[in-house]
Formats: sequence, C-alpha cells, structure tokens
Amino acid sequence: MRHGRRIGAMVAIFAAGWLCGAVTQRNAHAQLGDVGKSVMDKAGEQGGALGAAAKLGTSIGDIQKNLDALQKNVDTLKSIQSLLGG
Repeated sequence: MRHGRRIGAMVAIFAAGWLCGAVTQRNAHAQLGDVGKSVMDKAGEQGGALGAAAKLGTSIGDIQKNLDALQKNVDTLKSIQSLLGG
C-alpha cells in the first residue's frame, strides 16, 4: 500500500511539472541582430569546422527569413481568397 502511494505521488508531481511546463512554453528566437551577423560572417571566413558551422548558421537564418516572408504572402492570399468567396 505504501509503495503504491509513493508511486502515485511521483506520477502526480511529474504530471504537475509537465502541465506547468507545457502551459508556459515559449518559442526560441535568435536575437543576434547586426552584431551577431558580423560575428558569424567573420567566423565563416576562418574556414574549417567553425567556418562551415558559421556558414550553415547564417544560411539557416536567411532561409528562416525567406520562409517567414512566404508565410506572410500565403496568409494574405488566403484572406483575399476568403473575401472573394473561394
């Protein structure tokens, strides 16, 4: 009986922690700005593994910006389509 209560308490604590974590979850956003971009550009010029990783990071950032712009365009087109009754 004691063993069952202990397991039940552990499950309840885990569930409460998971619920609080799921409710307060925040999205991560890179906030490097111009300073971070210049640092990444300098690291990309170094070559080797560090340079390759820096170039990859810069490319991923550029891709994300393009995807955000495309998503904005898709949302605009969807709103126009709904206004036209499509």
